[in-house]
Amino acid sequence: MKGAMINTDKGIEWLIGRLKKDQSPGGSWAYPFETGITTDAYMIILLRTLDIHDEQLIQGLVQRILSRQHKNGTWKLFADEENGGNLSTTLEAYYALLASGYISKNDPKLLSAKKFILENGGIEKTSMFTKIMLSITGQYKWPAFTPLPVEMIFLPPSFPVNLYQFSVFGRANLIPIMILASRKFSMKMANRPDLSDLFSQRNPQYPWKRSGEWQAFFDFIEEELKKLSEIPENIHAAALDRAKKYMLDRLEPDGTLLSYFSSTFLMIFALLSLGHFKNGPVIQNAIKGLLSMKTTINGLPHMQYTTANVWNTALISYALQNAGVSADDPMVASANRYLLSRQHQRYGDWKIHNPESAPGGWGFSDINTINPDVDDTTAALRSIIQKVSTDAHVSKAWNRGINWVISMQNRDGGWAAFEKNLHGRWLKLIPIEKAEFLLGDPSTADLTGRTLEFLGNYTNLANDHAIIEKGANWLIKNQREDGSWYGRWGICYLYGTWSAATGLAAAGVPATHPALRRAASWLRAIQNDDGGWGESCLSDLHQTYIPLHHSTLTDTAWALDALIAVSDHPAEEIERGISYLLSSLARQDWTTDYPKGQGMAGGFYIHYHSYRYVFPLLALGHYRRKYHQT
Repeated sequence: MKGAMINTDKGIEWLIGRLKKDQSPGGSWAYPFETGITTDAYMIILLRTLDIHDEQLIQGLVQRILSRQHKNGTWKLFADEENGGNLSTTLEAYYALLASGYISKNDPKLLSAKKFILENGGIEKTSMFTKIMLSITGQYKWPAFTPLPVEMIFLPPSFPVNLYQFSVFGRANLIPIMILASRKFSMKMANRPDLSDLFSQRNPQYPWKRSGEWQAFFDFIEEELKKLSEIPENIHAAALDRAKKYMLDRLEPDGTLLSYFSSTFLMIFALLSLGHFKNGPVIQNAIKGLLSMKTTINGLPHMQYTTANVWNTALISYALQNAGVSADDPMVASANRYLLSRQHQRYGDWKIHNPESAPGGWGFSDINTINPDVDDTTAALRSIIQKVSTDAHVSKAWNRGINWVISMQNRDGGWAAFEKNLHGRWLKLIPIEKAEFLLGDPSTADLTGRTLEFLGNYTNLANDHAIIEKGANWLIKNQREDGSWYGRWGICYLYGTWSAATGLAAAGVPATHPALRRAASWLRAIQNDDGGWGESCLSDLHQTYIPLHHSTLTDTAWALDALIAVSDHPAEEIERGISYLLSSLARQDWTTDYPKGQGMAGGFYIHYHSYRYVFPLLALGHYRRKYHQT
């Protein structure tokens, strides 16, 4: 339509130019996947424990950790975190700085950190994962009991409780933990720091507690094991062997366990507990794999939790094309060649619950070969669609990808990230901290919405097709009373509402439908005075929308894109949002570094360095395409 619309051309061209400048020679975008300082701290602890003297890296990590300390002596997961800081992160930073040997216990920075730790309950109140790391390195006692028996690995998928009812991410972390806990393994580094003064009590009780609920669950597992007729006589030793095989069978080409820092860190110690030598090839390759994930931010090293090359590249390639860049442009063509080279050929754990489908998905990281996810797959497919009709190789990849995505729809109509039909109801019985995030993978609004947006806009499935209808019905059923949706992998209600609203619109749900009207009303109601939107990570912790009280580029782009999808005309709130985006594209302050991705609620959050470019480009492109067309 014609009219006095805002001219977005200069903003779009600025974003395209910036992305062109940042593209890697191989066609991908290697923007950092930044997750705070926990991985930096754990890398120092790992290197010191294994007596690896990479002093340049350790000194760089020390400087990065110190650069992120706040004036009150704490470290935070995000800028507006409650209580002045994060206890577990502060303890991890304190331990790593001491372990490095470059910071003294009497340094004012550590003294202020120690004060915060003790005032907030000491080591006893840190997270379960922090306690596990401390136990591995001899700073905390393992419990007398095993939190979950490693013998669980013998329970087949047909049993009501088994490890394949956990998410693949959960298994990758839990299996090495089960090995380590069963072995009560610890390995003390040379010149080990003394953390005993960080306990809040003089005689710490090491409160690993097995509640009655936990005991009942443990007993249930033992009863299920007794039903198996073909179990080895020495079941514990055999379970350890099978657990080890599980890990080794899932090594990526770079030596990491499924390309995750945490699972690889745990695997290294689990293998040491089983008799592997630290100088052996498996452990050395794993260490090299972790080191290969190092990136540089503001001149200092950061150990990434994983790399995000496929995700970055798929999103950016599609956004560029949506903004008018040709699929034949060298920038897009090289990006799509990279993506085609990363399509999976191997079966992964997803096959357990989806045995009829063939490989065809994409994973998240640069090195991922066996752990695809639905979101990366639809993102990659969006980016290659322009060549499907003219390139046989692309057409074949497209068909394999489409088939895999469709095959991953859950019985309830939604989509999860990695797994199919994990109901997760019995996760509530497991008193493991954040079990629903660590171990679960249910249908979510963000995955379902984005999958519907793809299927509705880029495939020939009719709006009344059962696949589309089931997905739309799941979203409508799971909308919150205020009109928003919760997004599992982003922050949080803005992310979920953007995903769901654009998905429903693509599925043919009219803008007059109550679900979309309520979503649009909610978005309008939370717009900031400057025209932007901003959501706090506290939303994730409190499970309700909490404003950041500042606008961010990414949040504004999500809100705008949702409103554009359900609005025939650019209403005032859209125009104000577009003006905010265009005037803020080059901004660089704490809001542009604020996390917009969720890894595990209260555990770690993700700052995607690509998001400040890709989502504004997507929203501006959609605005121009929809409202400036004749």
